[in-house]
Amino acid sequence: MDPKMDSGYLKDGETLEDEFDILKELLPEEVVGLMDQLLCHEMAWHMGHPLSQSLFTSYHIDRLLWPEPKKLEEASFDRQTPVTGNDMLHVVFRAYCLALIKCCDHVHRRIGAEHYYEEEDFVSNLYNRNLLSDFDGSQIEMLLHEAIHLTEQQSKLDEACRRAILARLTLRQRILIAMELDLNLVKPNGVQLWRDCEYLLPEIRQTQTLGTPAKEAFSVKMQRKLASSVPPRPMVEIKFEDAHAFLHNLCRDAVDVYHVLDYNGCSNLLTFTYMFQSRKPQPAIYIRCLLQSLLFHDMRVLGKITITTLIYDDLAELVLPADILLDPANGNVEAPHDPRFQLAKKMNGFVLRVGDPLLDIFRAICMNRSRARRMLCHLVLEWESVQLEAEKLDAELRQHTGEKPLMDGGPTGTEIWSFPLSSWAYYYKLRQLEWIVQLGFELGIYQNDELSAMHLSHVVGAKIQHIERIQTFVTRRFRQSKRWSAKDRHSFQQCFCFLEVTLTEASATQWFAIALSKLYTALSHFRLLPSRPQRLPYSTCELRHALRMRPFMQLSIPEVPSYSELAAATSTTFGVEKSEGASSTEGQALSILEIADEASKVGRKEWEALSKYGAQAARCVNCEEWWSKSVKDVIRACIICSIAIATAKKGAMNAQGKPVRKVLQAEMPADGQSYHDFWVVPKLTLQA
Repeated sequence: MDPKMDSGYLKDGETLEDEFDILKELLPEEVVGLMDQLLCHEMAWHMGHPLSQSLFTSYHIDRLLWPEPKKLEEASFDRQTPVTGNDMLHVVFRAYCLALIKCCDHVHRRIGAEHYYEEEDFVSNLYNRNLLSDFDGSQIEMLLHEAIHLTEQQSKLDEACRRAILARLTLRQRILIAMELDLNLVKPNGVQLWRDCEYLLPEIRQTQTLGTPAKEAFSVKMQRKLASSVPPRPMVEIKFEDAHAFLHNLCRDAVDVYHVLDYNGCSNLLTFTYMFQSRKPQPAIYIRCLLQSLLFHDMRVLGKITITTLIYDDLAELVLPADILLDPANGNVEAPHDPRFQLAKKMNGFVLRVGDPLLDIFRAICMNRSRARRMLCHLVLEWESVQLEAEKLDAELRQHTGEKPLMDGGPTGTEIWSFPLSSWAYYYKLRQLEWIVQLGFELGIYQNDELSAMHLSHVVGAKIQHIERIQTFVTRRFRQSKRWSAKDRHSFQQCFCFLEVTLTEASATQWFAIALSKLYTALSHFRLLPSRPQRLPYSTCELRHALRMRPFMQLSIPEVPSYSELAAATSTTFGVEKSEGASSTEGQALSILEIADEASKVGRKEWEALSKYGAQAARCVNCEEWWSKSVKDVIRACIICSIAIATAKKGAMNAQGKPVRKVLQAEMPADGQSYHDFWVVPKLTLQA
């Protein structure tokens, strides 16, 4: 037998179970220590480790859960004789353990009801154990009340230990009730309880030193009693400081996540979801699943809004302000020959088609960052189909709306149609493409020699053209009539404001992307970028480009730039006029740095202009602080980029015929050390 593969393997002299007296009388210090150890194992489970390597290594937890209790009284440390005395164990610590197990039950049920990836975010295997799911939480709350009352009445108990135990019992009580309310999606009380937990955590941290750890109360041998086909694995032990920090973030995120229920339009909802999931560290899987439940449950968005209302609000904000297509009165028409009946019928079909893809964007954002990018790569192909179907529907709707085309000013006089539904779908497709590329930078997917060639500016350039096209048609329709009501004028104003902010953000992104691309082009020419660890014999630039662009090859628009186009765009001669200053390749590289410098300055001005928009205009209500911080971080990255460009120019001019790498050194920031995760700016230093 192999001890690495067989949990039942016993070495010479080894017993099946460790000799641990689970009924021994506990000192107050030992109770504090055991509570803290269980908290660490609980947080390890939240972090993605299995129960078999965390909570189920506890003798006390095992005794409560096995054999499976039919009544709550049977969930006891001593099932043979009636419980008498030893109150610290049988009343205080038992109540804490039962509450902890019930909390795990709530977490398991909440996460299991939503989208997540097994063993990537969370391990749901219970190993044939029941987490007291058949018992009502109120019964365990009563036991916690008794334990708190008993601790308060202990006159012989040291005051410091009393405070430490009471703080832990109260924290467990608050978490239990808060998670039960979360399971039922009850907002007000749950938020306050999570705030209470935040306030209790400092005292938990301060009194941690009072506890006496009992390592003998946990053993990997407990895995032998679990129904599992997995080989034995070591116990996961995390530091109390890490568990405390993780719990603090969980409580903070649990408070903030309920702000999503304040509905201010689909774009604001998407901004909140994206900014919330971009927090560092990323919210725990429990919070991300709670957010999914708040976003959509019982066939309602945020528990109160239909998917039709969500989509109509978004269409009005982006492409169809005050439009007959979104008039709710269309649904009241029952005559099939009436154009409004046909409009309502076709729009209902459109809502049914795009409802799931739109909600899938929110679900994808709620995943871990790597999985989110992977899901978006698949989802963007679905939006390609949505866009093509919407284009056909737009042509059908024109027959009922009487839309007139915009005539091209060229000699051919081509008719240009608005295609509102298709434009809306194309906008979301472009947003997903932008996120995919940006997440690639955040996750460190791209190699150093690929940074100049990633086509972010290409995607954002297409987005700018698309927004300008939408602006043209919305402005034209607004000017066609002077009899708009106050409500209609407000709808147009909201649309124009949204398009303006979106265009500013896209322009800022494009200019900064151009600046970084040109900077990396020059650094590649100077051979300053850290090279690959070794040459890859079966890899070529063309093959790597094909691999990077594979998720986008099936898209009709925007067209994916070929390798030759990207190679030309990132060469030192692209965009540089032939002149005396650019007669040599070194001079051309300097000219590229001049272009990068100008683009960086323009990008910074655009980002600064974006930062001045209010929460309503920027569609970041309830997440303005996170959004503002993100924009300010990008501005800092712009400043660092300008400094890097100036240093590169100075180094190139000081080289005086020598290789630039002899006088200039480039250092790439470590993962998570950039001012903004989407913008990786190298640090350049001049060598003496």
